[in-house]
Amino acid sequence: MKKKTMVLSTEEKLAFDLTMHDVPAFLITEFTEKIVSPYYNGNLNAAIQDLISKVLSEQDYVHSHITHIRG
Repeated sequence: MKKKTMVLSTEEKLAFDLTMHDVPAFLITEFTEKIVSPYYNGNLNAAIQDLISKVLSEQDYVHSHITHIRG
């Protein structure tokens, strides 16, 4: 059976629920106190979205440099 790959337009908004398992409560509390409250006015959703976005962009940057070095 062949796998089908679906490509989504980068312009589309994709919303999904996120469940985190085995994340210590103190880590969420510290993130909220040090990042969410002062920089996102208490909006945990926006802070996590921004965090994920930055991680993905850094991942792309690292992959492009690793590929460049290997080539």
